[in-house]
Amino acid sequence: MSDAIKDRLLDATLMHVAFDGWSETSFRAAVQDAEVDPVVARALFPRGALDLAIAYHRRGDALMVRRLAETDLSGMRYRDKVAFAIRARIEAADDREAVRRGTTLFALPMHAADGAKLIWGTADAIWTALGDTSRDVNWYTKRATLSGVYSATVLYWLGDDSLDHQATWAFLDRRIDDVMRIEQAKAAARGNRFLSGLMAGPNAILSRIRAPERPEDIPGSTR
Repeated sequence: MSDAIKDRLLDATLMHVAFDGWSETSFRAAVQDAEVDPVVARALFPRGALDLAIAYHRRGDALMVRRLAETDLSGMRYRDKVAFAIRARIEAADDREAVRRGTTLFALPMHAADGAKLIWGTADAIWTALGDTSRDVNWYTKRATLSGVYSATVLYWLGDDSLDHQATWAFLDRRIDDVMRIEQAKAAARGNRFLSGLMAGPNAILSRIRAPERPEDIPGSTR
């Protein structure tokens, strides 16, 4: 029952976000439009519109994961799977103005931590859906790198007026190509006797790093 009320409030809020942003004004208007008891609404979303903005982002993550599960990715290269996942996540955000307003909201210093957790959660959802099995420091570096690529692509998409957002998808491909070049450089460094020896100490320290054992320890996790 609470999930249905949450969805009603979120859908009602989206009708106001374009005009009033993710604000208390939008929250109160949504409560009235959805005919939800204000006490119940505040219990479900204690921080009002901020928690609704978080719920909107996580709804997009869930839609992306569902699309990935329903799509046959077996014939794709791994870099193409990642690109498809990021594109699926952006396309799940069917209200660009809501995303724009959310980007502004989470850019505020008092909400920056929430925004960072959401981006990390999206990156984690993508790698998990694609079957990532890393449990060492690569668990963190993969998600950190993908967070950067996803964030940059979203910002580009917000200003993209090209047909079917083709400029955005081209931008995404270039960013992934940049990441692949970095990975190739890292592989070459590992194969170099001098450089591998130089990095022996730092690598020994990094080898001790492990991914979180419990889902609740994952930054941005809702599990």
